[in-house]
Amino acid sequence: MSELSPLILALDVEDMERALWLVEETSEFVDVYKVGPILFVKYGPRIVEEVAKRGKKVFLDLKFHDIPNTVRKAVESASSMGVYLLTVHLSGGRRMLEAALSGKSHGTPLILGVSVLTSMDERDLREVGIDCGVGDQVARLVSIGKRAGIDGFVCSTREISLVKDLVPDALLVVPGVRPAGSSLGDQKRVATPSEAVKMGADFIVVGRPIYGAESPYLAARAIVEELSSTA
Repeated sequence: MSELSPLILALDVEDMERALWLVEETSEFVDVYKVGPILFVKYGPRIVEEVAKRGKKVFLDLKFHDIPNTVRKAVESASSMGVYLLTVHLSGGRRMLEAALSGKSHGTPLILGVSVLTSMDERDLREVGIDCGVGDQVARLVSIGKRAGIDGFVCSTREISLVKDLVPDALLVVPGVRPAGSSLGDQKRVATPSEAVKMGADFIVVGRPIYGAESPYLAARAIVEELSSTA
């Protein structure tokens, strides 16, 4: 774990050629690349294979949420592709999470639980019938994940200390990270890269500030240099 760069680049672009160019441009600074539904729905396992061919690990961010047997088989498929990290929704419940874990082969992929999306706030939770604050909902769902024994969690920087208190040894992957001065986009609970790592993030996920930059290489380098200066 410690040998890997803490910077994960989200390949949230629509074209495989562009995605693979981004991998090549940022390869010096990034070891793990996030592949989400934008690319996976269009290209399927091929995009995972192409990233892996370039000596990189894949974070498959599809946020599985289905009946336990379906999720187990989906994890088995991801494992057969050599996926390193994979997300599931904690709201699927303990049986679904345990089924996900049973689909792993040789310890991978590492299963990460998603509690409350970083694009959501209390108002969004109320709209879907959840009448508690974000922190309370995160704690409730993380506790379910802890009981199931999953490998780690995806959370915003605002919930890092809460999750660390509940599951001290859990792997934490933190999205919603924006370098100082960057646009927030549709994220609502954000922090800078150095803030996130200081708080306890094992990995930070950055997308638009890198792939939308004039020079993705320089943007990735600046983030890694910021992290190195605060280590």
